[in-house]
Amino acid sequence: MKIQYETIRTGEDSSFHLMVNPRLNDFFFWHFHPEYELVFIDGADGNRHVGHHMARYRENDLVFIGSNIPHLNFDYGIQTEYEKLVLHIRKDFLGNALTQSPELAGIRQLFSESAHGIVFSKACKQKIGQRVKGLAHLEGLALFIEVLYILAVLAQDEQRQLLHERPFEHFYKQKEQDRLEEIFRFIEQHYQRKITVEEAAAVCRLSYAAFCRYFKKMTRLTFTEFLNHYRINQAKKLLLQDKNVTETCFACGFESLSYFNRTFRKITGINPLAFKQKFLL
Repeated sequence: MKIQYETIRTGEDSSFHLMVNPRLNDFFFWHFHPEYELVFIDGADGNRHVGHHMARYRENDLVFIGSNIPHLNFDYGIQTEYEKLVLHIRKDFLGNALTQSPELAGIRQLFSESAHGIVFSKACKQKIGQRVKGLAHLEGLALFIEVLYILAVLAQDEQRQLLHERPFEHFYKQKEQDRLEEIFRFIEQHYQRKITVEEAAAVCRLSYAAFCRYFKKMTRLTFTEFLNHYRINQAKKLLLQDKNVTETCFACGFESLSYFNRTFRKITGINPLAFKQKFLL
């Protein structure tokens, strides 16, 4: 099973990244990211796969996932109508206040427990579900205050359950995580232009050969394969914004339309135009 590092763009003026009703039910997206994640899915039965935990949920699910815990998109395989909201929270969104303010003790405990993964009770979902959905209509300070309120309610759920007995241990050591994040940030910043393996190796101060061995060991992909996967994920987002195929190709760093089409089909199983028609028509 290939795991993907997901780059979350919160923006310089926000501690959060919201996704409202992203339709990923046809995609098997096993991924991780440094940000905390709150997921609420309503109106569907599906599978919850977080770290080593796998279970079936009924009707709805509300889960809080800690930093760098790999997880599968909660709507994978769902064929019925459903609502879904995903909130990504930056690790530093409360700064020192999270560790020092006594008023935030409950939220501090919640974030600590998130290293296990947390699923919340039926009563909690009924109490807070609509407010989680309501985040889609807020921004700025209003969004910040509402997120804080929701976290406080979640922290008061005495029936919440941990998904792992112990904090989930990512298979990457901290030094390796830091190095990978450095490479991933480089890709995020420069994927729209030509990137060479030599450039990526220089970012983490490794020789070409050492970098190739290291990257393949850590991701099970060559650097070029990983870069292509990243670019295709960005291409999907642009196509779903109704960008045309040619524009998408060059905006994502591909230098040849034919190579872009071949790579897109290889990774997704369909060509870019068919993908766009499937989800936008």
